[in-house]
Amino acid sequence: MCDYSLHAVASRPAQVGETLITTAFRGTSTRGFASESDPSVAVCMLPGTELAFDGNVKYDNRWIWTRATGFRVGKFGKVDPTQPDRHHDAIEFPDGTSVLVTKLCEGQRATVLQLPVASQPAASHKSELSAAPPLAVD
Repeated sequence: MCDYSLHAVASRPAQVGETLITTAFRGTSTRGFASESDPSVAVCMLPGTELAFDGNVKYDNRWIWTRATGFRVGKFGKVDPTQPDRHHDAIEFPDGTSVLVTKLCEGQRATVLQLPVASQPAASHKSELSAAPPLAVD
């Protein structure tokens, strides 16, 4: 998923193992993730996507100051999803703190470690089990 303000930007889903870069997208006031080879296309993630950054994650803190989190790994998620017209995409760190993706400093590299497991309804899983042939007993 991409933040609300990136709906006018071309996008594609993230893939396991790819390295992304934090960037600002032309024509928006939003930062996000893109491939270095195609920085104009936003790479969108589902909540639960795990990322490993090349260094401690840095983000803008107010106008001109930046801060570092002290972490190189994080999980993509959403904050305040019920609040309309605001940024929701965030990276959650091992200590439970979150930083909005749009506040991440540009030029940071992150590797997609793992995508979230797609959940299946319990009924679907149950019907697969009942359709399996019985086990042979010697």
